[in-house]
Amino acid sequence: MDHENGGRKPEVIAGGSDEPKTHKSRHSCMYWGILLLLRFLALSATVLATLIMSLNKESKTMVVATIGTNPIKATLVTKFQNTPAFVFFVIVTSIVSFHNLVMLLTELFGHKFGFKGIKLLAMTLLDMGAVVLLSGATGGAASIAQLGKNGNTHARWNKICDKFEKYCGRGSGALIAAFIGIILLLVLNVTSTIAIHKNTRSSSAH
Repeated sequence: MDHENGGRKPEVIAGGSDEPKTHKSRHSCMYWGILLLLRFLALSATVLATLIMSLNKESKTMVVATIGTNPIKATLVTKFQNTPAFVFFVIVTSIVSFHNLVMLLTELFGHKFGFKGIKLLAMTLLDMGAVVLLSGATGGAASIAQLGKNGNTHARWNKICDKFEKYCGRGSGALIAAFIGIILLLVLNVTSTIAIHKNTRSSSAH
């Protein structure tokens, strides 16, 4: 038999050896795509919150007094600059929007550089800082928004949302967008933390 085959041993072709690698590559691409989508949605939410609140302004002419039978009218203007909590909200959402943009660009083009482990750790820490900042600003703005909507009978602070409905409606939209941004950043943070944990376990195993 050896002479018939020219003294060569029959070659054995191993099949299916690349399957685990292909499966792992697909899983990695899907994971990366989900991260990009979450980051883009977080960026959109924070940018939307910034734009809505920074452009929020309403003017209304109303009767402020009556002299005899003559009503005295005045044009009142309400805007986000009148409330320090809303100004802080706009500043923070702008910072977090810039953070999300940088992180998105890092996800897209970071593979051209090394330091994968350092990049993941830095992104996780920065995301934590962004969540803390955005949560504080949104919570402060929400408390003022609630005061504007319902007032405070104990302190005798009157509500204003019955007079400036559009202003309050747009403010509520900005807060909803910011809360969505917080949730998305939390999801990204948890995902990055899990990835770091997996990398640490695989490194210790080797």
